[in-house]
Amino acid sequence: MRIRSILSLAAAAATVVALGACGSDNSGSTSTSSGTAAGTSAATTGGGGGASGKIALLLPESKTARYESQDRPLFEAKMKQLCPNCEIVYSNADQDASKQQSQAEAAITEGVKVMVLDPVDSASAAAIVNRAKQSKIPVVSYDRLITGAPVDYYISFDNVKVGKLQGDALVKKLKQDGNAKGPIIKINGAPTDNNAKLFKQGSNDVFSQAGVDISKQYDTPDWSPDKAQSEMEQAITAVGKDKIKGVYAANDGTAGGAIAAMKSAGMDPTKIPTTGQDAELAAIQRILAGQQYMTVYKAIKPEAETAAQLAFDLLQGKQPSGDVVNGQTDNGSGQVPSVLLQPVAVTKDNVTDTVVKDGFWTADQICTGAYKQACAAAGIS
Repeated sequence: MRIRSILSLAAAAATVVALGACGSDNSGSTSTSSGTAAGTSAATTGGGGGASGKIALLLPESKTARYESQDRPLFEAKMKQLCPNCEIVYSNADQDASKQQSQAEAAITEGVKVMVLDPVDSASAAAIVNRAKQSKIPVVSYDRLITGAPVDYYISFDNVKVGKLQGDALVKKLKQDGNAKGPIIKINGAPTDNNAKLFKQGSNDVFSQAGVDISKQYDTPDWSPDKAQSEMEQAITAVGKDKIKGVYAANDGTAGGAIAAMKSAGMDPTKIPTTGQDAELAAIQRILAGQQYMTVYKAIKPEAETAAQLAFDLLQGKQPSGDVVNGQTDNGSGQVPSVLLQPVAVTKDNVTDTVVKDGFWTADQICTGAYKQACAAAGIS
């Protein structure tokens, strides 16, 4: 019953995706897909008990690789399975809150029936929700929590726990290396992203309890790897390259920027443990090569598919089953029914048992060129 419920939710979400992109003025970051010919309006009949309609999927940016490589295709595939004749309108805001506002307005004008929204800015996205509510369009807050507005559902991971996993892993490694108190450099995520605040909260709690010295700490605009690299360069100059014992990076993109800065400064990243998040392909390769210590694997497939099911249920005017919604989250406007999934810390020791076992990345994708030897040493073939 739980599996069927999740599948239904996934289908709904995919429909939302199609609607969101339909009316955008930014052709470079929008598209429309459906079970019928491209460009055809929403079908009147189809799978999912005859349901049909337009569903908007609005994603925030593409600098974080997962959105285009994982979230979007997984959501669309699940929605097509649940509702072959539903239309998905997709938009990516390219980290521009104003652009996302325009994309949402276009989707509403296009006639979407459900909106799945991953906000660029958690607070300013409240205006999008309020506008959708005026048109009686339910909104699913996807991955990042929208604050200050009455969203219908929220689906994400336990993001304080993500920060704690990162912090715990780094503290453990620092102790193993004989550097229990650091010092470390802390490169947090975008200040406009509510999830980044939660990652920061969880990791700071761990570092405070462990007595780890945070020499420099930055909030990274737009989650930009380039800006993370610049922040790390500033930290190296201020602290000294021989004194830094570890780096907290909030995601794999910022980790990549920090590692690039270390290499440019003549530092050996294999001796300076660096955290990450999202299990990006480049990060898994760096972990196997010893250049990044860990990442946090968030099973994006169930997240995207469950979002699709939520959207599909909302399209049909149904409530999701109680075993799918497993919590509530205070977003400043009220308690939002929530689906909170569990993240997993990944190091070199469990790459095989996590991202490879789940098919998130295949051995062929990971074990290319310079990484073949590292894969063989880790037993990945």
